Amino acid sequence: MDNPTVQRLPSKSSELNLAPNMSDEELARSRNIERLINVNHRRAPSRTIYFDRFIPSRTGSNFALLHLPPERPEDSVYSRLLRSVLFGPESGAVSPTTPENRSDWMNPPSRNIFRYQTETRRPFHSVSPLESYDAVAGVNHCPVKAPRKIPKSPYKVLDAPALQDDFYLNLVDWSSHNVLAVGLGNCVYLWNACSSKVTKLCDLGIDDSVCSVGWAQRGTHLAVGTSNGKVQLWDASRCKKVRTMEGHRLRVGALAWSSTLLSSGGRDKSIFLRDMRTQEDFVSKLSGHKSEVCGLKWSYDNRELASGGNDNRLFVWNQNSNQPVLRYSEHTAAVKAIAWSPHVHGLLASGGGTADRCIRFWNTTTNSHLSCIDTGSQVCNLVWSKNVNELVSTHGYSQNQIIVWRYPAMSKLATLTGHTFRVLYLAISPDGQTIVTGAGDETLRFWNVFPSAKSQSRDSEIGASFFGRTTIR
Repeated sequence: MDNPTVQRLPSKSSELNLAPNMSDEELARSRNIERLINVNHRRAPSRTIYFDRFIPSRTGSNFALLHLPPERPEDSVYSRLLRSVLFGPESGAVSPTTPENRSDWMNPPSRNIFRYQTETRRPFHSVSPLESYDAVAGVNHCPVKAPRKIPKSPYKVLDAPALQDDFYLNLVDWSSHNVLAVGLGNCVYLWNACSSKVTKLCDLGIDDSVCSVGWAQRGTHLAVGTSNGKVQLWDASRCKKVRTMEGHRLRVGALAWSSTLLSSGGRDKSIFLRDMRTQEDFVSKLSGHKSEVCGLKWSYDNRELASGGNDNRLFVWNQNSNQPVLRYSEHTAAVKAIAWSPHVHGLLASGGGTADRCIRFWNTTTNSHLSCIDTGSQVCNLVWSKNVNELVSTHGYSQNQIIVWRYPAMSKLATLTGHTFRVLYLAISPDGQTIVTGAGDETLRFWNVFPSAKSQSRDSEIGASFFGRTTIR
């Protein structure tokens, strides 16, 4: 009797029709194929799935054991704020904060079972999608820091008879030794800010007049530009003239120091670089302007010289070239007001005259025009604060005022008035706290624009003890 044929039936879990006469090896291969096909449809109960991070699931948590009531999505802060924004406060989404309900939603119970550090609470306006959080009742926010108060009146006024009302001159400068130099007619006077002592430095005579003054960065040497085209160097500590340098054919209205190098700009359209260590009157001549040079400023690293002229041009020079490396022609009036930022390398501000009225900002490292603001009046002078990122501008024609700006927003911090003529001259004290302004009304006014914390507490005392009118002569 032959052995009965053994027939292998397909498993109930299999979805393949296996031939009854398949060998064990073929059957194993088919089942492997079956597992590969059904791997995404059916998972073994004992298989463990691993992911790249652990995300706990709290659906099965018993919060009653931890004294944490279950949170309903409709009661979340975001949901209540959103309903208030969309449907108005009448929807009952956010109720006014009272001592009874403050802890319900302003301080919801923490639902983090595992905590490593205290969370930082975000302001509620960050979850309001349509409007600021101030419009939602019952939401508190951190107080905004009060703006710095700037005194609107000068704490000292000096009479300056014969202070010329000439836009192209630069007749006021403040030294690192706290001495103010002022050109009045054909004389130069020194005012010591520590002792209030006035000293007459020089008298050029009736055939000459002072067109510019400029202190050396260190020491007591003062350069004086004259209407005859000469530049005189004086030792102010001894009231003695050191030397006289020539080169210009017309008046010298602009001076700027760079360590031992002195640059002078004249009405003859030229700029001369003079090295005080040599006997020559000048070491190089810079040509490029088509009209009088009325503004000169060296950068704080003494590598770049900015010049402005009555040809509405702003040039940037370096010590290795007799031609400007950068040329800007966006201004539509004379460029006298020039200031390098002490805070940002390569940041240059320039101001235009009556037909322009704009302050423009330049990045000389990238040769780019950053921004422009129309001040509404002739820009006569500019100076950066040494302590904060703020800019002071003086104006003429219809305004006769001083404006303090916050950079880069260029928002007005203060507008100072008092001069009755255009404010042509501007200098800042060596400690960076005080500015002095001069105008055609023949007065010098001192403003405590950037006071330190100590001086702010003594404002009234300083004003009471120093305020008054004193004649420089």
